[in-house]
Amino acid sequence: MTAKEVAQRADEAGLRLVRFLWCGNDGTVRAKSSSRHGLEGRLDAGIGLTVAMQAMNSLDQLQPVPGMGPVGEIRLVPDLDTFRVLPYAPHTGAVLTDHVVLGGDPAPVCQRSFLKRMEARLAERGLVLRASFENEFSLATKIDGAYVPIDSGLCFSTISTTIAQDYADDLTAALDAQSIPLEQYYAELGHGQQEISTGHAPALQAADEQLLVRETIRAVAIRQGLVASLAPKPWPENAGNGGHVHFSLWEGGRNRFYGDRDGLSQEARAFIAGVLAHLPALCALTAPSFNSYHRMVPQYWAGAFVCWGFDNREAPVRVASTFRGAEEASTNAELKACDSSCNPYLALGGLAAAGLDGLARGLEPPEPVDVDPATIDEAERARRGIVRLPATQAEALDALERDELLLDALGPVLAESYLAVRRSEWTAYSAGDAAFEQQGHFEKY
Repeated sequence: MTAKEVAQRADEAGLRLVRFLWCGNDGTVRAKSSSRHGLEGRLDAGIGLTVAMQAMNSLDQLQPVPGMGPVGEIRLVPDLDTFRVLPYAPHTGAVLTDHVVLGGDPAPVCQRSFLKRMEARLAERGLVLRASFENEFSLATKIDGAYVPIDSGLCFSTISTTIAQDYADDLTAALDAQSIPLEQYYAELGHGQQEISTGHAPALQAADEQLLVRETIRAVAIRQGLVASLAPKPWPENAGNGGHVHFSLWEGGRNRFYGDRDGLSQEARAFIAGVLAHLPALCALTAPSFNSYHRMVPQYWAGAFVCWGFDNREAPVRVASTFRGAEEASTNAELKACDSSCNPYLALGGLAAAGLDGLARGLEPPEPVDVDPATIDEAERARRGIVRLPATQAEALDALERDELLLDALGPVLAESYLAVRRSEWTAYSAGDAAFEQQGHFEKY
């Protein structure tokens, strides 16, 4: 679409504002809005933004990152094909944006551009990474300042489903209105916990739509007087919220993950091996918040050890069973060590970089694990390389800082600013208590 066509669609929909959305190093979704006056020009040239925003953590504390202080500006330049009319916000639309320097090139800190670079590297091999997110989230009411789950039902309980049915109906309609296909919706294990899955798409589109899904989940809740949280561990005593990523490689209409060795191709095995080789560092991008590591513990089905398996829900990389009659189309792997406090462009870009390393080196994954890895004798785990994933945000960031391949893929500006922002969150939350942690995550993710 052109700027003129988007502006015309905005007029036809009676829009007064268009949000220019982005996701920063802290994983929160932010926006600046253009009114209809001057919209066409801003769709072409972007909206100005201080360079300091990418050094801001999720507590709005600015970090001392070189080149990201009070002096300087970038532009939020929209991808016009991402334009949506927002069904939950009166007379409002949205576009997803790139961070662009004043000369017109992608800003080195731009996370969306990082994912584009990784897509280009895959394209050199004739491959497209397709992905989808499964979002778990918690619905609550706020009573006397406390977040109270809307139900205390069982996993997949129809009682819980009925309690949330009006919300589910409105959410489904809102996603449909944005051309985001909802595949499944159900009540999950935790009190007030819901889960949705949306259709798979090329990586950039999947990341864009993940931001829109997160926005929609929260906004529909607000309109019903509820609070929706995608925080990894919204309540210490309740189940955690994952943001699992299903992924596969495609060449045209052919799924290159599909093969004749336990249903997987050699490319699938090499890509998975690359992900496993970099998984401790990758966690800093996919499960990046302080709160993430209260979810990623053994025997909570979140994947706490470096391993993979066929339909093993305690493995952080699970090869999902296929659908009968559609084996090729449905062959995919799932990364469970991921949650919605991540920046989805960094998560999918990091996944691609790790997998590409596996392809480039022709890696072979270790033997798949067909039991809960926590039940394997410690010495046997060590022999098989089934090591514990990072147990804290700080450990994950340390692993990322040691991973030269991922740092090189990110580039020095993005890597330095990301590490500074996330390390500052570790410092802040380590000094606080459980209430401070909950307040800092529940309504920000």
